[in-house]
Amino acid sequence: MRALVIFTSLLLRSLLALLRRRQEQAIVELALRQQLAVHVQKCARPKLSPLDRAFWVALSRFWSRWKDALVIVSPETVVRWHRRGFRSYWRSISKPGPGRPPVSEEVQALIRRLATENSWRARKIQAELSKLGFRVSLATVSRYLPKAETDPGQQQRWMTFLRNHKDLIAGMDFFVVPTVRFRLLYVWFAIDHGRSRILHFNVTENPTASWVIQQLRETFPDEPTHRYLIYDNDVIFSAAVTNAIESFPICPKRTAFRSPWQNGTAERVVGSVRRELLDHLIVLNEDHLRRLLREYVAYYNDERVHTSLQDAPAGRPVETRPSPSARVVGFPRVGGLHHQYAWREAS
Repeated sequence: MRALVIFTSLLLRSLLALLRRRQEQAIVELALRQQLAVHVQKCARPKLSPLDRAFWVALSRFWSRWKDALVIVSPETVVRWHRRGFRSYWRSISKPGPGRPPVSEEVQALIRRLATENSWRARKIQAELSKLGFRVSLATVSRYLPKAETDPGQQQRWMTFLRNHKDLIAGMDFFVVPTVRFRLLYVWFAIDHGRSRILHFNVTENPTASWVIQQLRETFPDEPTHRYLIYDNDVIFSAAVTNAIESFPICPKRTAFRSPWQNGTAERVVGSVRRELLDHLIVLNEDHLRRLLREYVAYYNDERVHTSLQDAPAGRPVETRPSPSARVVGFPRVGGLHHQYAWREAS
């Protein structure tokens, strides 16, 4: 209750501040900032209530310069509060319900037996179980399969395929981004394996197979230079998507179940986007995320030096120092999260 009274008082003071003259308001702001700086230096770290956290998460949605006024905690803390709230929200609305019927011990044992005695995999076992009167999904069969030992020869064959055809291979994948209102946005992208160049991306709240097919048309509008397209077993990548890929013509290559390493180039891009962009901010909506990704992809393709390439995917020329007086200047990219450096003559 006390926190609510304090919050209401601050809100009324803010409304009164809007009526002040601009010069007087600037003086008041300077005085308050000086007192706050002294408080931060001399006082112990204050304890913030859930209402305080909710205030800063909401403010980050409506005010683009919220980080400039944040002193008590770091901006990364506000982002962490949002992620924690997102998890709590989905946990609260995901109460265990009736769900799917449990898989009996008999069926589990039968799945393991068919796999062991015949060296069958999920699709063959599912078909055999259907003939015995058991209706089990492919995902369920895969879950109860005994873990197969890695075949070094098979793994080596796949790695050889990737290495020998990397300039002719593209990959596609999805990743999910939560918004400030705890909604989920789905990012689809396609990437070239040879130079790790992002070919195309888009954002949607409702991904479908037809939407993915349209993105593929935009990615490969003309005669494609790629011969293979690697993707995983996401249900959105349905038979219709596979048929569309073959019509380009490109050879579809679906990865094995639970084998993200087979499309490692795409998986590494997802990690880079999260570490270098999404972990540092709170996404407002679909348009906001699309604008952020557009800026990041331009930086990623044209300026960001990749360790494996020692170059940017699109190729970045080596600059020579134009004169002894020239200095290295940094140009902010992606809202200042990253920088591109170049030689410039000293003014």
